[in-house]
Amino acid sequence: MKAVETISWDDDEGAVTFIDQTRLPEHFRLVRCRSVDRLISAIRRLEIRGAPALGVAGAYGVVLASRKVKEKDHSRFMRALWVEAARITGARPTAVNLSTGVDFVMRAVEDAHSVPAAREVSLHAARAFASADARACRELGTYGASLIRRRTTVLTHCNAGALACSEWGTALGVVRSAVEAGAEVHVIACETRPLLQGARLTAWELQRDGIPVTVIPDSSAAFLMKRGEVDMVVVGADRITTDAVFNKIGTYMHAVSAHFHEIPFYVAAPLSTFDPGRSGADVTIEERDRKEVASCGGTVTVPEGVDVRNYAFDLTPHDLVTAFITDIGVIQIPVNWKQIETARRARGM
Repeated sequence: MKAVETISWDDDEGAVTFIDQTRLPEHFRLVRCRSVDRLISAIRRLEIRGAPALGVAGAYGVVLASRKVKEKDHSRFMRALWVEAARITGARPTAVNLSTGVDFVMRAVEDAHSVPAAREVSLHAARAFASADARACRELGTYGASLIRRRTTVLTHCNAGALACSEWGTALGVVRSAVEAGAEVHVIACETRPLLQGARLTAWELQRDGIPVTVIPDSSAAFLMKRGEVDMVVVGADRITTDAVFNKIGTYMHAVSAHFHEIPFYVAAPLSTFDPGRSGADVTIEERDRKEVASCGGTVTVPEGVDVRNYAFDLTPHDLVTAFITDIGVIQIPVNWKQIETARRARGM
């Protein structure tokens, strides 16, 4: 089973190549992005989305910026590059991987002593970050597969698959690894209103891999849990603070339902998604455009003038999480943050 490569660097074009996820499942479109402005637009429009994929986008964004900045003096070059780095990081405020990828490359670039060297180092560091993301997803997939029985129905929310990473996936990486190991896994994909990442993206990925998948309205998940049709819930994460999991809006209600029905609720995420220095209160939750809720497929679904709230993420308290599936193993609650910090430092984060 070979997962799709979501985002990569094209040497010949000097560009970031990515799958435009707003076009799936109807159209598969590769975009070659040669400017920081275009990359920021792609991130904000959700052409690129998913925490690990945003980290890789941030890393390659610094490469694009290093080629855009025309300063020949090294000090002025670095000041200008930091400005561009801040613009990239600010494209989406909630997902921590975006800043993790940017900071990883910028730390490497700071050790370069000339402009040409800085440009070369930025590409080397960005590729290293992307490779590390791919390895992390494979590793957490292997750890997570050990939790799945031979015949299992997994409910997931949004898309935490290859499209949300550079490849393989987090929550869906667990599913893929279990299937490769011989398990029979059926996935229930919540459609994930308002932009339908579960229906459009998760279903597309799993169908492509020949893994059975059923799409449901978000509001029917608790009913299926009550009927005994869900064995476990596995979701991804956009940021994990000391007290909460930030993930696609709707995750919290699934965690509450799973807890009530005594169903395991796992969060699959690499170390790059952990944010040891913050609590949930420290994080800005992105609120998106009214139009995403007020219309669907070109049809108006909310009367003009009626207020709409469209939060992109919610917070799930750690005490509703059974365990975190990571690239260093399955981490039980409460989290040993010293272990997380030590492992992150060892990987240059």
